[in-house]
Amino acid sequence: MAENREGQKVPQASFRTRTEAGDWKTVTTDELFKGQTVVVFSLPGAFTPTCSSTHVPRYNELAPAFFANGVDRVLCLSVNDAFVMNEWARSQECGNITMVPDGNGEFTGKMGMLVDKSDLGFGKRSWRYSMLVKDGVIRKMFIEQEKPGDPFEVSDADTMLAYINPNARKPDQVAVLTREGCGFCAKAKALLKDLGYNYSEVKLDHSDRSRVVGAITGRGTVPQVFVNGKHIGGLEELQQWAKKAA
Repeated sequence: MAENREGQKVPQASFRTRTEAGDWKTVTTDELFKGQTVVVFSLPGAFTPTCSSTHVPRYNELAPAFFANGVDRVLCLSVNDAFVMNEWARSQECGNITMVPDGNGEFTGKMGMLVDKSDLGFGKRSWRYSMLVKDGVIRKMFIEQEKPGDPFEVSDADTMLAYINPNARKPDQVAVLTREGCGFCAKAKALLKDLGYNYSEVKLDHSDRSRVVGAITGRGTVPQVFVNGKHIGGLEELQQWAKKAA
């Protein structure tokens, strides 16, 4: 069983990173943790399924909620080199997260989290875990149970946020189905922006718009707005909903 290091200081280590300009830069443990409140989540590898589909995207999505509750930065750590971590960050579009390449496994080994995944051709990698660190001291750890496969049950972003503040407000999940050149869609997006919502726009092609909108909403026109899993409707319904929510 991986050791729970709550109450201990994070180990001293150096991380070889690459800047946007393409220069090598060594970052130390103190630079990452000293005088700061930091959330860390560590995972087996960049570009792997669970890490790419769930672990990184959700931490990136909830990062504003972490920041609003006293966290200074969110770090994603993996035993991968700087080139891989930088490319993964670009593909994930995870600007709220700092990617930390533990290429030699120095930090992970000192944490007692280095595991052998040679059966997958990975070599030595990090076990999946998350931790809350304040001024270099580990305050809380969520370590996945040691069992076959790649367990992902407790190191997720929602569990960490609930520990920090059970009543923390999470960012609203808003999506808008639109089409190119739609005036009503433009008005709906402008209203959502005025209301302070950070929405995701799904542009539909003319050839399949009616079929997709009909299959999802039972209607045939755009825009169609969804907020936190609820179908609000088109522009007029969004305007009515906004008045009630005001």
